[in-house]
Amino acid sequence: MANTDPNQSNNGEVIHPFTDDDHNQKRSSLAVSYNDKIRPILDAVDKLRRLNVTQEGIPLPTIVVIGDQSSGKSSVLESLAEYQKKSVKIVEESKICEEISRATVEIAGNSKGISNVPLTLVVKKKGVPDLTMVDLPGITRVPVGDQPKDIHEQISGMIMEYIKPEESIILNVLSASDDFTTCESICMSRLVDNSGQRTLAVVTKCDQSPNGLFEKVTKNEVNIGLGYICVRNRINDETYEEARNQEAALFETHPLLAKIDKSMVGIPVLAHRLVQIQSVIISKCLPDIVKKINERLNASVLDLNKLPRVLKSEADAMATFIQISGSLKETLQKIIIQGEIDEYEDDKQMHCDARLAEMLDKLSKDLKASVKFCESFLVEEIQFLEEVNGIRLPHFIPHSVFLRLLKKKVNSVSDLPINFVNKVWDFLEIVCAKVLMDRCGNYPQLLPSMKKATQYVMSKMKAKFVERVTEMIEMEKITDYTCDPNFITSYNKLMSCRDTFQDSFVSINSVSGPSFGRSPSYVFHVEFYGKIVTKHLTDVPEKTREQAFDLKMRMTAYWNIVLQRMVDSLALQLRFFIQKVVNKEMEMEIVNEVLVHGGGIEKMLNEPPSVAKKRERLENSISLLQESKETMEQVMDGLVVSSD
Repeated sequence: MANTDPNQSNNGEVIHPFTDDDHNQKRSSLAVSYNDKIRPILDAVDKLRRLNVTQEGIPLPTIVVIGDQSSGKSSVLESLAEYQKKSVKIVEESKICEEISRATVEIAGNSKGISNVPLTLVVKKKGVPDLTMVDLPGITRVPVGDQPKDIHEQISGMIMEYIKPEESIILNVLSASDDFTTCESICMSRLVDNSGQRTLAVVTKCDQSPNGLFEKVTKNEVNIGLGYICVRNRINDETYEEARNQEAALFETHPLLAKIDKSMVGIPVLAHRLVQIQSVIISKCLPDIVKKINERLNASVLDLNKLPRVLKSEADAMATFIQISGSLKETLQKIIIQGEIDEYEDDKQMHCDARLAEMLDKLSKDLKASVKFCESFLVEEIQFLEEVNGIRLPHFIPHSVFLRLLKKKVNSVSDLPINFVNKVWDFLEIVCAKVLMDRCGNYPQLLPSMKKATQYVMSKMKAKFVERVTEMIEMEKITDYTCDPNFITSYNKLMSCRDTFQDSFVSINSVSGPSFGRSPSYVFHVEFYGKIVTKHLTDVPEKTREQAFDLKMRMTAYWNIVLQRMVDSLALQLRFFIQKVVNKEMEMEIVNEVLVHGGGIEKMLNEPPSVAKKRERLENSISLLQESKETMEQVMDGLVVSSD
């Protein structure tokens, strides 16, 4: 229907019809000062609401209507319905409920469902301020029809979301028959407004349950800070004018209801009270609204400036690519080679020097743990000696025995260095991927090509690293050599225990009196290794025991050198391959993949949809917030002029 009503606002809000008596009604004292002081502020807030500034996280003063289902909320609200940016002009009073129902069906469906899309109700009357209210679904405990089983939880959650902000005024609609002290809507409002300073109670159906109502609203046992307004519900096909007349007569003539102070009864009093409350809360919140608009505007501008600039030519794209690849290399040099942590101070996983040192220390401990010095002492050595026994001069240990034993020991730990390489390289790949994502975040179209190049380089260099480590292990198997003087020192120290080893097999005689034999101890001590039991070697020939003991101590001294050499070699090779990857290989492969094979420069000219969408959203946000800021500045300037 075309808008022909002169009281229809430019933004399409629906104006409730009024009678000729309304035209002739004398303007209240509120209305006198309203146009000069309050109206500009309300208009500004209404404009912010139409701009949807709340979507930017800026709460606006709002009257939120809550209550139990069938509490009479709908009959309290003389209104128009504005929903989903649509406005409906209501010319006939009989159409009001119909239009509200139509709006509700469009928002929530016709299966008694609910939606978190608010149905905003705007109450207008000539000569007095507008009211903007949000009417939430009535609290429902038992699902009806196709309603979800958790409808009570859904509605309760929605109500709490709307009444929690300090800017919200809670209009709590209660039935006169309710026990206010146990009413769920009262309990909910007290959770967020325990003092009651932003809660106003409207008591409906007063004509149906007048007994005890006077005491309920005057004693205020539930601490409603903004007080009570008692109203009469419109009945059947009454016009709104008839309903108001009946309401006035009810509170004038009813023996129980007439006791209630006239400042606490009637829809007109409710409208007047809401206007006052709305004006106060808006004036109170005005500075904070201005502050939040400025903060959000600055944040949006900052976010927009962080977005990548739009590339308009291949030269721009090439310069950006060079900057990204250079930044990637520089960052990897800092965190992997130089050990800096400034950029990722809070992310310990990116503290590469510390994590690599931890992995190297663990390898060293695992290798040393492989030494089983005391376990089955000399058994393995004796077995090797027996297997190489041949026709030769006695008491000489063939070199092949030492090499065979060495090879077996190297094989027993050969998986540890390889596992170390795998673990270290997996860690480095994660670090590189993280840095790559950070550097390509603004240009995701580059990410596939650069990621492919990075993965290829890491895989290639890992294979070379494993090859080097495998060669190192093979070298240790075939050659027993060291120039480390600690070998001789350690060997001599271990051999110094030979006499105590032999004594462990000798019977001990009494130091005085007639001699008599006591059992051998079968125990001796070796520094760093502790007590060693030798009883299992009783049947082994003494010369074999001596040869096995010498072989054991020689291998122990040398094995410690081998293990340390493995760790040192792995550390050196690790640093070598890291340097090669970061300083040379990765950069070359990225350039080759992006510029030669990937067509990355051309792709950079097409802004990714996600970035374009974010840019559009931020630009719209800035435009909205800038308009909101200008609106509030005009209001603030007007207030300053008015006060002057």
